Amino acid sequence: VPANILLSSEEVGYIAADSSASAIICSGDRHDAVVASLADEVDPVMIVKDGNGSGVDFAQVAQGPSIEPRPTSPEDLFTIAYTSGTTGQPKGAMTRQRAVFDSVAMTATIHVRHSSDRILTALPFPHVYGNVVLNAAFLAGYTLFVMQRFDPVRALAMIGEHRVTLFEGVPTMFYQMLQCPELGNADLSSLTRCTVGGQTMPTASILEAERRFECPLLELWGMTELAGPATSHSPYWPAHHGSIGLPFPGTEVRIANMEDAGKIVSAGTAGELQVRGSLVTMGYWNNPEATKAAFNKEGWFSTGDIATQDKDGYLTIVDRRKDMIITAGYNIYPAELEQVIARHPSVAMVAVAPVSDAEKGEIAKAYIVLRAGHVSTETEIVAHCREHLASYKVPRLIAFVDDLPKTSTGKIMRRALARSEPNTALMERI
Repeated sequence: VPANILLSSEEVGYIAADSSASAIICSGDRHDAVVASLADEVDPVMIVKDGNGSGVDFAQVAQGPSIEPRPTSPEDLFTIAYTSGTTGQPKGAMTRQRAVFDSVAMTATIHVRHSSDRILTALPFPHVYGNVVLNAAFLAGYTLFVMQRFDPVRALAMIGEHRVTLFEGVPTMFYQMLQCPELGNADLSSLTRCTVGGQTMPTASILEAERRFECPLLELWGMTELAGPATSHSPYWPAHHGSIGLPFPGTEVRIANMEDAGKIVSAGTAGELQVRGSLVTMGYWNNPEATKAAFNKEGWFSTGDIATQDKDGYLTIVDRRKDMIITAGYNIYPAELEQVIARHPSVAMVAVAPVSDAEKGEIAKAYIVLRAGHVSTETEIVAHCREHLASYKVPRLIAFVDDLPKTSTGKIMRRALARSEPNTALMERI
């Protein structure tokens, strides 16, 4: 049961209790806080590394007698990976042995990972994306360079220093590297491709990254419930910027009608992305209600992502269904607005979130981080949006901020923005 080191002690305590953990491996500096967060009925063995906390010393465990392998089936439970819990308590997605292998094998194959690769990442290994990066190293035999914490200046230096052939991260990592003054002098000549996932990335930013890094930036898509990536691009395929690529072999996908999940929409029409196949979770640990809600009787798993699929099979994520903003009956997808705003030359990062409105129910508010040395105004951003968006989609509120809130895996938290900032400076209604 993986738990990110950046989680609070209370979050770790919840996961330990919900999964009925029999042991917890942690660093010594986290020992006391984790123990204090555990419920009275939870009493796991504490295995401590690099510290003086009470419990079993990790070094002794590692040097102890080897454990005999136990026969397992590809259909056996391999891990329980907890979702981020952004809309409530985290849910434990149960993952089969087969799912982990298939995701790792397909990722390594489609990205053409091989033993001569030198890969750099700062992705947290408890997250499915980072977990696949780590496990693919064992499968393909490449050298993996790991940053304990992402730092854009250090990342650029490491690419040149270690002749890195592939960098992989989430969009915010690329945003930060693109804004680094050190980028101009960085030696990125060893890069042959990069990967990005975890969240949609505006096409304008992808094109800028490819131009500055001088290599393809391969978008991928996956989720905790799918053991990692389930769709991607290959460096051998034609570029389809803005698309998350094609499904992995053996993975079925379809786009279901938003109002009637039993109906399939035509090519190019937005609907909910559904998945079926070996990658899909066995269900949610100790949560039969959530499991029942996620699957239909034919075994299709509802991902919660709104997507389109073109005639060639390429998928494009429109947005998360829960992030959709409904303004006076119109559906507004934050990712569409972010795509447009990101094309403004002064914008480094942007997130769009809903704000309650007595007249329209919700209105869209854009939170913008400007590029270093650039200035802009609300009027300028709105005028830019008017050129590319229908009038009802233009954000009614603009806020310029120093940074955007992110999860422990680097995803931008849209709804945290709406909760954290007062509703001020309402612009003229359109």
